Amino acid sequence: MRTLYFDGEKSSLMAIDQTKLPSELKYIEIFTPRQLFEAISTLAVRGAPAIGVAAALGLYAIALRLEDKDTRGFRYSFKKIASFISSSRPTAVNLFTSCGRMIASLEYGESIEEIKASLKKTAFDIEREDVEMCHAIGRHGQALIKDGARVLTHCNAGSLAAVEYGTALAPVYEAVKNGRTVHVYAGETRPLLQGARLTCFELTRAKIKTTLICDSAASFLMQSGGVDLVIVGCDRMAKNGDFANKIGTLSLAVNAAYYEVDFYVALPSSTFDENLPDGKGIIIEERKPEEVTDMFFSSPISPAGVGVYNPAFDITPHTLVTGYITEKGIFKKPPI
Repeated sequence: MRTLYFDGEKSSLMAIDQTKLPSELKYIEIFTPRQLFEAISTLAVRGAPAIGVAAALGLYAIALRLEDKDTRGFRYSFKKIASFISSSRPTAVNLFTSCGRMIASLEYGESIEEIKASLKKTAFDIEREDVEMCHAIGRHGQALIKDGARVLTHCNAGSLAAVEYGTALAPVYEAVKNGRTVHVYAGETRPLLQGARLTCFELTRAKIKTTLICDSAASFLMQSGGVDLVIVGCDRMAKNGDFANKIGTLSLAVNAAYYEVDFYVALPSSTFDENLPDGKGIIIEERKPEEVTDMFFSSPISPAGVGVYNPAFDITPHTLVTGYITEKGIFKKPPI
């Protein structure tokens, strides 16, 4: 199952609408700037690698429909649209990297058709690279997972967060592929329940033993000796190894350090940000209050007028990280 792909017949990006999961597996068609912006901003497409690939393939689909008659106008229109798409979410660096690569590819071509061919190559290169990096993360990371291992993860960094296979769950998939039994504990991941809705969906679909826990139960599970290692994903990593991931990751890292449980971050090199010396420079997205107060309920769960603090991510310092699982191997220090 691919999270997203380019449909050659429709000349459109097709992506699973993750807001419908787990009750409905539905693909949406994307070929306009507004559709692509809304798919990313509303989390129909989410996960740093998937956002990056969606931006590339979506921009290519949009480029095929631009009506500019000369190269100057075409380049201007495309750059304006790419800038709009890059503003859809502020934290995941893959989005900005992909938009930047697509803009750079505008310079290769003397005609509009040649420019479109350049955009196509770049978009499909980004897609191919994502698949290759995620599978390589799985091959390297599976060495950490012994037969019978109990792995705790947070949010969703599996196949739904990339084109396929994912990052944090890639080692799990590879270990199972190699005949090992793995038990995954998935934190529910409040407030949007990506762990409960998405991670549990894809792991049970893959017939991997999965137990859903409340986020607040993770520390007690570690204290009870129920976790062998923690593996999480990453939306942006600074040069020193500080990284942003879904809110609640920092709590897991602190608890893992206290209970001496290995804590690993799985990420492709597309999630590195070499321009940031440390995590202090990472912009943290704050989302609307309704996601906390009543998103998944028929009526509000808190009294009207209450203040809400709803950061989508937190920043975990490198001092709490046991190791970094990348497509190039496992590193004790950030591989930037």
